[in-house]
Amino acid sequence: MDGKQDVRERIWELLERERAARFPGARGRIPNFRGAEQAAARLAELPEWQAARVIKANPDAPQLPARRRARKDGKTLYMAVPRLTTEKPFVEVRGDPTIKRALSEGTPRGLDELRPVELVVCGTVAVNRNGVRVGKGGGFSDLEFALLAERGLVGDETTIVTTVHELQLLDEDLPETDHDFRVDVIVTPESVRRTRRRRRPPGILWDHLDAEKRAAIPVLA
Repeated sequence: MDGKQDVRERIWELLERERAARFPGARGRIPNFRGAEQAAARLAELPEWQAARVIKANPDAPQLPARRRARKDGKTLYMAVPRLTTEKPFVEVRGDPTIKRALSEGTPRGLDELRPVELVVCGTVAVNRNGVRVGKGGGFSDLEFALLAERGLVGDETTIVTTVHELQLLDEDLPETDHDFRVDVIVTPESVRRTRRRRRPPGILWDHLDAEKRAAIPVLA
């Protein structure tokens, strides 16, 4: 089994080679992919989306169409501050949900100011049919989920979804650690796939956080 960085490099190269990536590109990030709008429209057809009143979404470019759909559908939309660098590490999005405008126009929220989250939209570099995902390498999506889990703001009833290009969906085993969560639903521009082996951490695994990360994230103090 390849290590996580090997998987990332392979998927970034594949998306670029097949011209499935678009601005700002694939390498080094959650890759923006052609068809992100169609994936977001398919996501919005899910009963879990339609029932959800509160959604937390990642701030990356490929999930911008999903964030815009959440705003259009009247959902309460939370987005994490990149790298969780502020005392209030989440934003309740008020205007257009681009990263810049969400941070400048949204309302900062601490953990004690959030409502329970019914659906999480996460970004992914690669994911397999069991829902094991590989992110871009910072571990912040898992930490954001763990922070919410610690406060009882996400739980077994919360649905975790990712939107990806078909090329990012793999049949192979992928590496995962104890702090990784799995996704429940994988949405591509062409299809919806549900996974069967749910896995999510109950909260923060402190021994997985080094001193540098603890010092850089105020909410961990």
